[in-house]
Amino acid sequence: MKNHLLLILAMMSVFSIFTACKTDSKLEKKELQPPEAEKIPHELTLHGETRIDNYYWMRLSDQQKNARNPDAQTQNVLNYLNAENTYKDSILSETKPLQEKLYNEIIRRIKQDDSSVPYFKNEYWYYTRYEEGDEYPIYCRKKGSLDADEEILLDVNKMAAGYDYYWAGAISVSPDNNLMSYAEDTLSRRVFTIRIKNLMTGELLKDEILNTTGGVAWANDSKTFFYASKNEITLLSEKVLRHKLGQDSSNDEIVYQEKDPAYYIGVYRSKSEKYIIIWNSSTLSNDYHILKANDPGGKFIQFTQREDVHEYSIDHFDDKFYIVTNWDAKNFRLMEAPENNTKKSNWKEVIAHRPDVLLQSIEVFQNFMALSERKNGLNHLRVIDQINKEEHYLNFEEKAYVAFISTNPEFDTEWLRYGYSSLTTPFSTYDYNMNTKEKVLKKREEVVGGHDPENYYTERIYATTRDGKEVPVTIVYKKGFEKNGQGNLLLYGYGSYGATMDPYFNSSRLSLLDRGFAFAIAHIRGSQIYGREWYEDGKMFTKKNTFNDFVDCAKFLIEKQYTSPEHLFAMGGSAGGLLMGAVVNQAPELFKGVVAAVPFVDVITTMSDPSIPLTSNEFDEWGSPADNLEEYEYIKTYSPYDNVKAQAYPNMLVTTGLFDSQVQYWEPAKWVAKLREYKTGHNFLLLHTNMDAGHGGASGRFERHKETALEYAFMLNLAGIKE
Repeated sequence: MKNHLLLILAMMSVFSIFTACKTDSKLEKKELQPPEAEKIPHELTLHGETRIDNYYWMRLSDQQKNARNPDAQTQNVLNYLNAENTYKDSILSETKPLQEKLYNEIIRRIKQDDSSVPYFKNEYWYYTRYEEGDEYPIYCRKKGSLDADEEILLDVNKMAAGYDYYWAGAISVSPDNNLMSYAEDTLSRRVFTIRIKNLMTGELLKDEILNTTGGVAWANDSKTFFYASKNEITLLSEKVLRHKLGQDSSNDEIVYQEKDPAYYIGVYRSKSEKYIIIWNSSTLSNDYHILKANDPGGKFIQFTQREDVHEYSIDHFDDKFYIVTNWDAKNFRLMEAPENNTKKSNWKEVIAHRPDVLLQSIEVFQNFMALSERKNGLNHLRVIDQINKEEHYLNFEEKAYVAFISTNPEFDTEWLRYGYSSLTTPFSTYDYNMNTKEKVLKKREEVVGGHDPENYYTERIYATTRDGKEVPVTIVYKKGFEKNGQGNLLLYGYGSYGATMDPYFNSSRLSLLDRGFAFAIAHIRGSQIYGREWYEDGKMFTKKNTFNDFVDCAKFLIEKQYTSPEHLFAMGGSAGGLLMGAVVNQAPELFKGVVAAVPFVDVITTMSDPSIPLTSNEFDEWGSPADNLEEYEYIKTYSPYDNVKAQAYPNMLVTTGLFDSQVQYWEPAKWVAKLREYKTGHNFLLLHTNMDAGHGGASGRFERHKETALEYAFMLNLAGIKE
């Protein structure tokens, strides 16, 4: 994006309603004073209690951020963020050579001319490839055979020219193979424009649909498709519309409208290609509406009655639907229903609930079914022969790993494609014959320059927490790492939404491991590593278990001599950034340095304001403090921004993106300002704002690693490692 506002601000003084960095040439750079944000009291009253937010003024609307002629508030806020960036650059100036070295070695490990493993669908082989030096993918296909001529669907490198941020994807090809929809985002706010390309002529159709989720579900006539639109303010998906090619999108018919802001919605085409399916999802409930793909003008029918608490997913096969459901099954069970009568009263059990196994998902084939399960903290893939009912599990030998069902668009095949990785094994794609049990490695991510897994060691240990739970911690380090309390260790955590941070390979992480760091993942409550109960024990009124678990894991690693407070670092992003905020309030003395990426730290204010994107969908995850006194009081006890106090905080690097739609930039900006006001001691507190990006950082496969290099250099410098 070409941001004219930033060009204007670059020419303006950074003196505004804050005190900017002192630049006396007689001072060493380390003596530069940090930006001091002005305190403008803003009252926030809930349940008869008034909180004073001195930095509420940092909040800008999208219109203000994109204005060509910025108002005074906008100038003040962006000046402040720019001054913080200047201060950060000054403090870390001595690490610039290290940042450059790290960046170069990270991108040198990436195979420049790379490609994905092709998959076959509807007469074509589809794959993605990269060319040397290119930031973005090239989407391709070949008809019938991999020896056929290549057809380029999208060359994103050409499309991205002239943009500071660019993303294109969500490709969907029409059933007749002649047309293709794709989504485009140039702001990094995950609000997509849908475009249609004629694959026979290469021309773009006039059809252009703004403010969507990006996905498209084609009807079988290849002339009609369905999509979900977004509310421009809250960014929630609210409507599913029917579009006919050539029709002005302003005339598109609304076929479904979601009135409950607690739900996300979307639409997709079933693997069987027989149904168009509208999905609705809140934290505690799912809902579906179905329409036969041969009847594009028809009316969607509700799958079964919506319930306040009922999570399930559906897959169509033959004349029935399979349902993975938590109905009377905390860890989910598998049921089925006839396609002509899908009401819950007609569901029949196929696989019973198991208290020690989480049923995560299924993949249906003509003669087989593959299930993704989690047991004892590990992923398992299970294959069932639908003809003779025999079943077996795939064998994985490493102590800790991630295995997942990959892209399997074809029904009539005995080959299951799955992915595999570990902290020492690069991402690998396998084809597995469900009949003969033959396993074929199709591709393993190449680490340019070489990578020998035998040079590294992985452990899974268990930390006992203050309430007696055993939390798994997965650790990797280069052989030769000594457990003498002097080792540098980076402890990573997330612990929200039931998302499990599995131990996967990351080639950039080698830059830490090869410099003597150990890397550990704390599988804290709020994830689902031990099933649904582990998640439910780390949300709402048990949320503080997440933070306590992380602190107790840190203490355990220190006790076992993996590291010490002078050598222990912590990192987390988004909801993991909330984790970092709560942890440094609770136990700042445990950490030498902390990286909090796009941190969600102003929990009360955000969760009290449904106009902020995505808030209303997450009331059942965090609570609704404006509506519920008990939830307000509980959140108030841990919300990082509200619990900043006068104490010595560790060295901290906080990162954000100006256009972040998931955690608004003002949360980390306000948090840093308040930390500066209260913190004691002389540890660094740095804020890095990417002025062109959002929640996921920079676009492109190389550019984003500049922030990786920044984070690594921050920690390595604190560890006394200069190169």
